[in-house]
Amino acid sequence: MKRTVTTRLALLTGATAIALALSGCGASEVIGTAAPVAAGTGGTQYPVTIENCGHEIVLESAPQRVASLDQNATEILLSLGLQDRIVGTASWTDPILPALADANQGVPRLADNAPTYEVLLGSDPDFVTASFGRHYRTEGGVASRDRLAETGIPSYLSPTDCEDGVSINGGGTRTRPLTVDALYQEIRELATIFDVQDRGEELISDLQTRTESALEGVDMHGATVAFWFADTKTPYVAGGFGAASMLASLTGMENAFADVDDDWPATGWESFVDAEPQILVLGDLQRDRFPGDRLDDKISFLESDPLASTMDAVKDRCFLALHGAEMNPSIRYVDGLEKIQEWTRNAGECLAP
Repeated sequence: MKRTVTTRLALLTGATAIALALSGCGASEVIGTAAPVAAGTGGTQYPVTIENCGHEIVLESAPQRVASLDQNATEILLSLGLQDRIVGTASWTDPILPALADANQGVPRLADNAPTYEVLLGSDPDFVTASFGRHYRTEGGVASRDRLAETGIPSYLSPTDCEDGVSINGGGTRTRPLTVDALYQEIRELATIFDVQDRGEELISDLQTRTESALEGVDMHGATVAFWFADTKTPYVAGGFGAASMLASLTGMENAFADVDDDWPATGWESFVDAEPQILVLGDLQRDRFPGDRLDDKISFLESDPLASTMDAVKDRCFLALHGAEMNPSIRYVDGLEKIQEWTRNAGECLAP
């Protein structure tokens, strides 16, 4: 069934459709271009209290030394002009957004993946933020939020990874689709914490405008899609309630694994092939954590594997490449939408009924 832009925007924001004039800006032209923002410009009244995924954060003043445990969180902080406050960043899948490259130059990289607790403490943070709750696990994480609190360090978790007070990536399960409202909530809350609320609203407005523009003329007419993030042995694919599936819904695609609750479940190649997706969205990850992280390795595997190569989507090379951060809940979701829009202009047989 054909979906209008208005319908898809309702999916995006939950209850409220966006009505904004189109700016015509390309990917990442506006985000992150602001100079560092000084404290005291956003109207936050301290002490400020934030209810955050089952934890209460109370801050007497704006943090001065923030450590970010994920690329997604770091790019929000940079987009808010807070580069002078970031004492460390970690867990990167992709190169920095070009518009944020200059701001990111002086930010220390604690680790390409997750840092140890000792490395985190070595950056001497007075605030820690993360996109994924796995970092706050007692076992296998960087440090639990309670442990950080015991050392006087408040912590924050993105609302995109929280449902009813439970972290999804920290062991919970989604029961409803993610919408971009959770990302906008994260931007607003971080902007409030750091007293840069005006900059937060500017960032959200830019994302909304680009989103509406990216959805103009895009309708995939129910074409089935599989999002393959990483790993050639047991491929990690997008489940039905996460950020990647949100991209599918917005653009009129049907996620071949929509009945799976987990954000990125591992599946077998037999199940992958049996799902018969018409389009394969391939993670273009600039890391080497799993076999097949990189785009060229994924394509090489698909075209040489005896089973995967039998898929029509492989034979017809119906490949759409997205960076990992564009398939995760981050400000880069809009870059993903813009790439999908561009891809549809030359999709040819990949979108044939």
